Amino acid sequence: MTDPARDALAGLVVLDFTSMIAGPYAGRLLADVGAEVIKIEPPEGEDMRARAPLREGASTYFGQLNAGKKSVALDLKDPAAIARVLELVDQADVVLENFRPGVMARLGLDYAALAARNPRLVYCSISGYGQSGPKADRPAYAPIVHAASGFDHMLMQYAGDRDQPAAGAIFIADILGGIYAMSAIQTALLQRSRTGRGQQVDVALMDCMLNLLVYELQAAQIPQTAPRFTYGPIRAADGDLMVTPITQRNFLALCDAIGRPELKTDARFATVAARSRHWRELMALTGAWAGARSVAQCMAALDAAGVPATPYGTPADALDDPHLAARGSFAAVRDAAGSFIGVNPPYRLSGSRADLRSPVPRVGEHTAEVLRERLGLDAAEVARLAGAARA
Repeated sequence: MTDPARDALAGLVVLDFTSMIAGPYAGRLLADVGAEVIKIEPPEGEDMRARAPLREGASTYFGQLNAGKKSVALDLKDPAAIARVLELVDQADVVLENFRPGVMARLGLDYAALAARNPRLVYCSISGYGQSGPKADRPAYAPIVHAASGFDHMLMQYAGDRDQPAAGAIFIADILGGIYAMSAIQTALLQRSRTGRGQQVDVALMDCMLNLLVYELQAAQIPQTAPRFTYGPIRAADGDLMVTPITQRNFLALCDAIGRPELKTDARFATVAARSRHWRELMALTGAWAGARSVAQCMAALDAAGVPATPYGTPADALDDPHLAARGSFAAVRDAAGSFIGVNPPYRLSGSRADLRSPVPRVGEHTAEVLRERLGLDAAEVARLAGAARA
């Protein structure tokens, strides 16, 4: 239940047709700030409900992406279900979808059709390559656009010890896609408040990844001869550290911390340009100092000097971090199997809530409620739709 006094988007109705990660994450971020997000999913539930981690059949992976939403289970191949969806569109502020381009049009649910019914509608489409261009129809999950954008290649180049990009399983493009989608939706809603009209939002995961390559795309146009600073592990006696003496002040502090004040006037390191050319040497000197000390001893010296540094952590470490607990970075979320810890949105608002809502909806949990309360359907008609969906 949203609270108009504390929820920035209270009263906003979102029809969420998405699956997997990017679209569901965008919808969940809207739910985090009070929107009523109605997830339209197939009768068997969307694919992520079956993805590990699972306990007692409930996926916390799915839950992290869909907590706080309402689930309406409908078979979109059924014309009667489409008719009811169109009635829901008449009451909606936002439609969110991440099918391949053309799928929503085949269902009669594309932007042109829905905007004709509801001109105030903000319609957000998330796809791999966007809604236009020669590659628009290509299937593309996050790893595809990581590879195609140049992101994976640059990680390989920066690593310096590989001749092939590394494997990965963190879907950066999807999370960026969700964040950019939420931002664009709210921009369109702000314009609607001034003009009375909605619009279509086209988010491409490929474009999201290109926005990460701030330096790299410029260097591709204006080749640089000096190597770039790269940041990797410094090995201490019992673990690894990340040390980032980026500014002149950081560098001078590092020299003091490692007991090498003479490096401040060493021609190899005296300027940013010189340090760029001799960065590996500076890191080797830092590593020689760290190798004789524990991580805790290194951190004590670096912190005292004001050098930006941290031990390498794990996700389990983050869950137990007192700072993150104090900040409220995590929230307990209920689902059909009990509860689990989820991650709150990465911002706080002084005048309204911004947090992961609970519970995670069961498949079709709100079908009867939504169809009855929003469309005035009686129990018999709801049952007919549910029966058609199960058939």
